[in-house]
This record gives sequence, structure tokens and C-alpha cells, in this order.
Amino acid sequence: MLAYHAHPMPPKDVRRSAFFARCANRGVERAGNSQSRRRPGANPESAGDLVIRLPPGNHPGGGIPVSRVLTGTRVVSSSMSASHRLSVSDHSRDSAGLRYVYPVLSRRAGGLSLGINLNPNNACNWRCIYCQVPDLRRGGAPAVDVVLLSRELEGLLADVLEGDFFERYGVPDDQRRIRDIAISGNGEPTGAAEFEQVIAAIEKVTERFGLPGRIGFVLITNGSGIERLPVQQGLRHWAALGGEVWFKLDSATEAGIRRINNVHLEPQTVRRRIAACAKLCPTWLQTCLFALDGAPSSAPEQEAYLAFLSGLVCDGIPVRGVLLYGLARPSLQPESSRLARLPAEALEAFGAAIRERGLAVRITP
Repeated sequence: MLAYHAHPMPPKDVRRSAFFARCANRGVERAGNSQSRRRPGANPESAGDLVIRLPPGNHPGGGIPVSRVLTGTRVVSSSMSASHRLSVSDHSRDSAGLRYVYPVLSRRAGGLSLGINLNPNNACNWRCIYCQVPDLRRGGAPAVDVVLLSRELEGLLADVLEGDFFERYGVPDDQRRIRDIAISGNGEPTGAAEFEQVIAAIEKVTERFGLPGRIGFVLITNGSGIERLPVQQGLRHWAALGGEVWFKLDSATEAGIRRINNVHLEPQTVRRRIAACAKLCPTWLQTCLFALDGAPSSAPEQEAYLAFLSGLVCDGIPVRGVLLYGLARPSLQPESSRLARLPAEALEAFGAAIRERGLAVRITP
């Protein structure tokens, strides 16, 4: 689901014409110069406009391409440095200047991933010691403006598919395609009251571009909201869209969960949530491996983790496999100085032990 499948696409000029037609049908006017058109005397930062800030660069025709102009949307130049580049070592949520949607180059997806951040307040109900969210605090997602999220996603997709996004952001040639849309961000997304509506909005927007079936759709979660009925309804919808879940499992002991994720949670509860999730949507377990205070996880910790996986397999809980990954970016938590990246050989060895339990493994050192 992570690969951009090789289905035939219409020629770019045909796609562009179709996009122009959609814009025209919604009353969108073309931008004919370097300034966004607006009503005479209107405030350039009026509350009725969605302002998408783009890095400075040379725009075709000296103006903003129509593919970046949507109903209620105005594209303006950004103060971001022209030297800004996307990279796997920088997953900044504000790289496009939007509230909810952000582009990243993902190691695990193998190219461009468009992230959906439902926690712009940097609040999460967990505090993982390897977390790279700045100023992380305990809490939940604020109310989500689903209309704004839809506009941002449509604008960014248009920029990627129809504009000069890849040139402006310096994306390498071999990564110039959308691999997936990932609901991730700066906190736990299943805590958002509008979770089900967000799923529906993503489907509606991506269908306009013909993307379902051609890119991946990923939900990254700690599983804490899986037993909520609206979340389960959203997961059914996500599965129908072709989506999958990456379910966090960093430890299978109560002490390990408390040490790594800073929550009091019994492994039996985690198991119940995994089972519920896997029945609703294709589910991978996601595990971060690292050294803490100079040492990898202990032998008892590793044995408990492997026994936990064996129990899932024996009971027929249909998880797809395990995503093992190492540290790619520095933690922004107080424990940062205590963490270190493990060599690829350590991840490969642990991956081999997992495969012996009958599960597929994908490794990103």
C-alpha cells in the first residue's frame, strides 16, 4: 500500500485542463499576475480567505498557477527561505505554512508523504521518550476545522500534481511522486472528535484527483481511541478506501510501556485494542528500537515482546506484520541525551526473530 502503483494516467495537459474545468465550475478565477486578485479594498489577510504560504520561487507566467487557486483559497508568497529542502531528517509540520497538512520525505514510505496533523496544539495523551514533537504537552486534539483541512489538502495536492512543488522543495528525481497520505502529526489522531469526518474528507478530496487505489493511506496511532465507536466507523471507512493502520507497540510489558511511552497500560489492554483494530482495517505493528543509556532493550523485554507476538499469531489476530524502525531524527524530549541509534544489524537480528514467529517484517534502520 505504500507504493505508487503503475496505473496509467492521462497526459499532464489533459489532467491540467480537467483541473481548470473543476476550478471554473466552482467560480475560481485565474491568476494573471504575481499578486492574488481580490475584491477592491479587501483586506489581504481577510478572515474569509484561506492563505496558503508557498516558498518563493519562479512561478510559470510570472504568477500563481491556477492549479493552486481554489474556492476561498488565496496563494501568497512565503517568508520561508528559498533554500528550504525536504529531507528525511526534517519532518517539520509547518513546512508548507498550513495548519493541518504538511509534506515530508518519508524513509518508510520511500518518497513524498502528505501528513495530516490533527494535533496542531502539540498535545498528546502519551509522551514517548523518542518523540520529535517540539513543546509536547499532555492533552488531546482540539476541534478540527474539517472544511479548512479539505481546502489545504486539495491545495497541496494540486501544487504537487500540477505545480512546481518538487522543484521548489528540491525533491530528488527518484522521489518525485506521492507515496501516501498519512494521518500522523503532533499527537494521537484517534482522540479527535471529528475523526470520522476527517476520513470522509480525505476520501472526497483524493477522489477528485483519482488517487484511491494509486497511493497508500496510513493512520499512525497509539491505539488509545480504537474502542471508540466513531473511530471504529472511521476505520471501516479507511479500510474501504484502501487504507491501513500502523499501531504503536514499543514494549509488551507494563514497565516497558511506562518507561518508553510514559503511560500506565497493561499489555492485555494493548492486545485487546490491536485485535479490535485488525478486525476493522489492515494493521501493522510499529516498533521503534533504540539504545537507552547505552544499551538495547533487555533480554526479558525482548522475550516478552516476542511472546506477545506469538500470542497474536496463535489466536488468529490478523495483523499484517511488524514495522521495525530506528531513530532518524533527534528526540525533543528530556530523555534525548540518553537515546542512541542502534546499528542496522541489531534491527535485522530482531526482525529475524519476529519472522520465526510467523509475521512479516519491514525494517528501516
